[in-house]
Amino acid sequence: MKVVTLGVHVLDVLVRPVEAIPEGQGATLVEDIRMTAAGTAGGTALTLAKLGATVYSAGAIGSDPTGDMLVQLLGAAGIDTRHLVRRTDTATSASVLPIRPNGDRPSLHLLGANITYGPDDVPWDAIAEADHLHLGGPELIGVDTATRILSHAKEHGVTTSVDLLAPGVLGSFEQIEAALPYVDHMLPNEDQVLGFTGEQDPITGAQKLLAAGAGLVAVTRGGDGALLVTPDGTEQVPAFAIDVVDTTGCGDAFSAGFVRGTGLGRTAHASAVLGCAAAALVAQGLGSDHGDFDLAAADAFAQEHKPRT
Repeated sequence: MKVVTLGVHVLDVLVRPVEAIPEGQGATLVEDIRMTAAGTAGGTALTLAKLGATVYSAGAIGSDPTGDMLVQLLGAAGIDTRHLVRRTDTATSASVLPIRPNGDRPSLHLLGANITYGPDDVPWDAIAEADHLHLGGPELIGVDTATRILSHAKEHGVTTSVDLLAPGVLGSFEQIEAALPYVDHMLPNEDQVLGFTGEQDPITGAQKLLAAGAGLVAVTRGGDGALLVTPDGTEQVPAFAIDVVDTTGCGDAFSAGFVRGTGLGRTAHASAVLGCAAAALVAQGLGSDHGDFDLAAADAFAQEHKPRT
């Protein structure tokens, strides 16, 4: 399966555990500090590569040491980075994530070069030659550009998926509506469904996305798993019972598992189970790249572990 993951690429700096920021110039000892590639495109690429896809990343990053590190981390994971464009006048997007003892992850985020990506940067031929296009963060590049990219993929027989980056409170339907007819799999979290659609419950919000043209909607709900909404009905897919270390990258891991599952010809339900398994494997360590697993290991995890009740 050949996948282009296009859109948001971020370098995460994660620190755990953090119960509080020291006052003034105080200091506190922590157990772990590490850096990982991340983002709705970059993080999804990491797990897709683990699950056996051939992955090409596309997006905008800076020509700075942060960008160098991001390219190095993606390359070490087996991801082709030739379609990442390097800006000389804008920094690479980055986040500092102080991870709480319960796995929650407040974020200090720099938008950086992600918002500079435009039509002249798109690897049109690579998209046309792919099996699947995953677009992460269409609201950052603008709905017109996102629609053009997704429609190009569909014109060439490429299946598509979309995940959002912005919190729901910052979303609006106008930011995504025109692109939805070209989206096979919409993969937002529950907060984003509510915020971007303006609806009061995730099922009604997901149905609004379907009515606007999306093929199906798989809503991630953290420890409650995923909600599948299709023209045929609604289905809950539970998360797995695990000890959570860090939830960073879990949504991206779900997206990767879902995309890989559909690429293998699995049903939407079976693909969501694989997505939940990938998310659970990532959540047991620090960062979007946690876990030394492949497709067989993720499938075995799903068979051997109990769902969360």
